[in-house]
Amino acid sequence: MSERLRIEQVIVVEGRYDASALAPLVDALILTTDGFAIYKDKQTQALLKELGRKRGIILLTDSDAAGFRIRTFLTNLIGESYVKQAYVPAIHGKEARKSQPGKEGLLGVEGISADLLRKALLDAGASQQTPRQGRSIAYVDLYQWGFSGTAGSQEKRFALLKKLGLPNRLSKKALLDVLNQLYTYEEIEALAKDS
Repeated sequence: MSERLRIEQVIVVEGRYDASALAPLVDALILTTDGFAIYKDKQTQALLKELGRKRGIILLTDSDAAGFRIRTFLTNLIGESYVKQAYVPAIHGKEARKSQPGKEGLLGVEGISADLLRKALLDAGASQQTPRQGRSIAYVDLYQWGFSGTAGSQEKRFALLKKLGLPNRLSKKALLDVLNQLYTYEEIEALAKDS
């Protein structure tokens, strides 16, 4: 297996199976649109705009009409200058987990080979990420700062997320990924002390 690509930009895919197919190939923050749910999810929209400005976005959607509608919506939302477009080829077939192929009979991102996914990202101009300086934020830090696992932690975490302009429904893993992509340990520690 090839070495994982360390990608600076945030990679946005349609669903969790796409993210699962991509995760072993890249060392990057991968977020999902949950399909067309992105149209109504104002918090995730705000997060993607913020991440676009700070890190840049790589859109990697399916090659069917639905994928292109989502791609167009997000490019307009985030701003074309912050978005790189990664395209997978239109290959007929169906994913192993599905009983029938999709509406257009094309493989989605999850069904595309690792080599083609890597090529799509590199062809889109994915930037190799430089290692971040300083200490990473860990689960134990969220606990010590009172954002997880303690009385009142949910309210404190929601207040932090609101202050940072992040969606309050981020899982702990997604929260850690986003915090580590956008902020330093010291920045979040200072915010924790202020709250």
